[in-house]
Amino acid sequence: MQKLIDQHGRKIDYLRISITDRCNLRCCYCMPAAGVENKKHSEIISYEEIIKIVKTATQMGIKKIRLTGGEPLVRKDIEVLVSELSSLNLEDISMTSNAVVLAEKAELLKKSGLDRINISLDTLKKEKFEQITRRNYLPEVLKGINAALRADLKPVKINMVVMKGVNDDEILDFVELSSQKEINVRFIEYMPLGGEAEAEKFMSTKETKNLIETKYELLPAVTKGSGPANYFKIEDAAGTIGFISALSEHFCSSCNRLRLTADAKIKPCLAGNQEVEIKGMSRAEIESAFLKALELKPACHHLDFTEQTYHRNMSQIGG
Repeated sequence: MQKLIDQHGRKIDYLRISITDRCNLRCCYCMPAAGVENKKHSEIISYEEIIKIVKTATQMGIKKIRLTGGEPLVRKDIEVLVSELSSLNLEDISMTSNAVVLAEKAELLKKSGLDRINISLDTLKKEKFEQITRRNYLPEVLKGINAALRADLKPVKINMVVMKGVNDDEILDFVELSSQKEINVRFIEYMPLGGEAEAEKFMSTKETKNLIETKYELLPAVTKGSGPANYFKIEDAAGTIGFISALSEHFCSSCNRLRLTADAKIKPCLAGNQEVEIKGMSRAEIESAFLKALELKPACHHLDFTEQTYHRNMSQIGG
């Protein structure tokens, strides 16, 4: 069976799977205030279909799986899917969640085979959380983070999308959080993908790093599943700090991933509109769909704040 190496020589071993387009938050940079029109249940990929696709993908070289959404924990019986995935030949099974309902599910997810979790959190302040997410769930999210730590879903990573004039005044607070707890805080550049796309909110990694260095010395660090992030830590910290520079210093040349959307399309690039249908296919057809996606995978994305048309919001892609 042909291995997943694209036309630019990049070895693809990581598949991000969006298992639902639904979410219990309405983050301003992810979707419009009214949300987006949900797909019909019949359009959403089944767990059986996911396992079928992943079985073929592992034979083609996929070693790591990340479950995303929308919000993956709003889908019923997700622990069943995790358990079935854990029986396959995978090196790592992770998840990205907003942690709103994680407190009640963290231990079961770990027992089912989930290795680690990334949690999206852009502020530690209640009023600002409501402003960004249009919901009032910060206490639940903080409980979810602590539950993930207790369940040993480590490294627990917190993804903070840095927005100038919105939450950049909390950057040092998040650094301090990485010092106090065994948490890997990752500062992510604001991207124009769905929801709002306001160029004045963009803050580069360089600016974020310079601000941190006014108070702390950044020491090089490594962490499991580091992906595109560059990691550091401050002296005697329990956790680490990472920077993901999707716009200012993009990492496309080392991109090792494909995405499977909740309605069963393979996306070769987060920022592109290219998609390959994969629903209801035989094993040979699934293999052909992956190879077609490789042909469409661009050398690099062209994300910027000019007027571009993206067919999906971030919530419909899985990040």
